[in-house]
Amino acid sequence: MGRHILVVEDDDGIAVPLMRTLDREGYVVERVAEGAAALERAGDDVDLVVLDLGLPDMDGLDVCRRLREQDFEGGIVILTARDGELDRVVGLDVGADDYIAKPFALAELLARLRALLRRASAVAKEKPADAVRAATPASALLVDVESRRATTAGREVPLSTKEFDLLAQLDARRGVVVTRERLMDEVWDENWFGSTKTLDVTIARLRQKLEESGADVRITTLRGVGFRLDDGAPDA
Repeated sequence: MGRHILVVEDDDGIAVPLMRTLDREGYVVERVAEGAAALERAGDDVDLVVLDLGLPDMDGLDVCRRLREQDFEGGIVILTARDGELDRVVGLDVGADDYIAKPFALAELLARLRALLRRASAVAKEKPADAVRAATPASALLVDVESRRATTAGREVPLSTKEFDLLAQLDARRGVVVTRERLMDEVWDENWFGSTKTLDVTIARLRQKLEESGADVRITTLRGVGFRLDDGAPDA
């Protein structure tokens, strides 16, 4: 069975051709027209949500935020007629993985969706479960790419798809600087057409979640070069 995509769009003129195209591409496609329905429907069986911001019952940014708050870990791609830099940053800050402005070409949207799904699969294969560090302190961060879970002190750190992909890339090379260019290529793929500010926004969100979880790690920024995952909490 193909990957499961939930389309959250109230405009038939956009939703119908999009669903038809996704179905032809082999995806399992489902549609809802309201934010409340999306919050109720999105679950572990949904791999990716295509989310319109202009929904009739609530703002799509609120839907995105609440999806992440209820621990939805799949990808979220926002569709919107709002094309300002501020809206893009806000969308990414509340947990979106990608952002495409209307009107859009279906070919470009498909490329974005394929890239997002491909990165999620590739990261999961990069490091086997038996390579996860064992016999470590209770506050140590453990990243399991097969189950796509990051835990510390026995508690899972709630991460979005892109946050986990970034963490997995940094954790696989813990203590080594990973360049901005490599992270953009590995996590966002060559099909990403947006600003590299996306990386900074996601890193900031990931750093905050790691600190809030009490994980004994810190993300060190090497300005203009990249990032490094180091052992030891920020205040250590």
